[in-house]
Amino acid sequence: MDIDFTKNTDGLVPAIIQDASTKNILMLGYLNQEALEKTRETKKVTFYSRSKNRLWTKGEESGNFLELVSMKIDCDKDTLLIQVNPVGPTCHKGTDTCWGDKNVQEYGFLSQLEEIISDRKKDAENPDSYVASLFRKGINKMAQKVGEEAVEIVIEAKDNNDELFLNESADLLFHYLILLQAKGFQLDDIVKTLKSRHK
Repeated sequence: MDIDFTKNTDGLVPAIIQDASTKNILMLGYLNQEALEKTRETKKVTFYSRSKNRLWTKGEESGNFLELVSMKIDCDKDTLLIQVNPVGPTCHKGTDTCWGDKNVQEYGFLSQLEEIISDRKKDAENPDSYVASLFRKGINKMAQKVGEEAVEIVIEAKDNNDELFLNESADLLFHYLILLQAKGFQLDDIVKTLKSRHK
């Protein structure tokens, strides 16, 4: 890895720290050549602390280490992207990231949809909410809806109408997310199960 430490007069390069699993950005730090070598050697991310004026291994006092997974250098050879498995919170203030965000797996709009379903579940007496009505009717009705949508997607898969197939696919996924929450699970639980099967 040919990093250009000479671009800055202090001999430091910025390092973006990213969770290898969630892909969330955890923090930004700086490395010099010695910090880079120690990171490679120990497999724990070590920075050069500008305030302490010395090498500093993240977690050396708290135990909240950043275990090295991989390192990449950008196109200008002066910035690192370091992927890690964090042990505990990353920020010294006790938060998962230095921006105060939770380091949870996000699935884009599907995560937003899960939040909406969760809100409807809490407000199950809302007469204007279709999702709330399913929670009122109980697990049997939800399971039945998933079954119905599964049959409909099979029927549409045999035809040539892509729009109907996609709409039925969306209906199936939507009702499945509702059923998951009724059983006390979320999409992340399914992803973890799939990952555990991956060899």
